[in-house]
Amino acid sequence: MTKNMCLTLSTVLAATIASPALAAGDVFFSLKNTDFVVLLAFILFIAVLFYFKVPGLLGGMLDKRADGIKSELEEARTLREEAQTLLASYERKQKEVQDQADRIVSAAKEEANAAAEQARADLAKSLERRMAAAEEQIGSAQAAAVKEVRDQAVLIAIAASRDVIAKQMTAADGNKLIDDAISQVDTKLH
Repeated sequence: MTKNMCLTLSTVLAATIASPALAAGDVFFSLKNTDFVVLLAFILFIAVLFYFKVPGLLGGMLDKRADGIKSELEEARTLREEAQTLLASYERKQKEVQDQADRIVSAAKEEANAAAEQARADLAKSLERRMAAAEEQIGSAQAAAVKEVRDQAVLIAIAASRDVIAKQMTAADGNKLIDDAISQVDTKLH
C-alpha cells in the first residue's frame, strides 16, 4: 500500500475508534453492529479504489485536462497575437490607403486649379483676339467710310466744278482745253 492509502486508513480507524458506539459500551467489532459493517465496507471500497489505482487515474485525467486547457490557452494566446498582428496590418493598410486617397484628392485639386488657370488664360487670349478683330473691323469700316466720304466729296467737287466750268466756259475755251489735253496725251505717249 502507498503512503496515501495508509494515511487514509489510519484516519478512518481513528474516527471509528472515537465513535459514539464505543462510548456507549456496545460491542463495536461485531458483524451485528451496522456501524462496524459500514466501516468495513467503506474501508474495502477505499482499498479497491487504491488497488485499481483510481486516484492515479483521476489525477492523470485531471493532469490531461489541465494540459488540454493549457494548450487551448496557448492556442488562444497565439490566435490573439495573430489577430493583433493582422489588425495592425489592416490599420497600416487603411492608413496607406487614406494617405493615397488624400494624395489623389490633392493632385485632382491641383489639376483642377491648373485647368482653371489655363481656361482663364485661354479666355483672356480669346478676348484679346476678338478685341483685335473688332478693332480691325472698326478700323476697316472707318477707312471704308472715310474713302466713301472722300469719293462722294470728289464726285460732288467734280459735279460742282463741271457746273461752274460749264457756266463760265465758252465753246472756244472748251475746244482749246480739248486740244491741250490731246497734245499732252500725245507727248506723254511718245
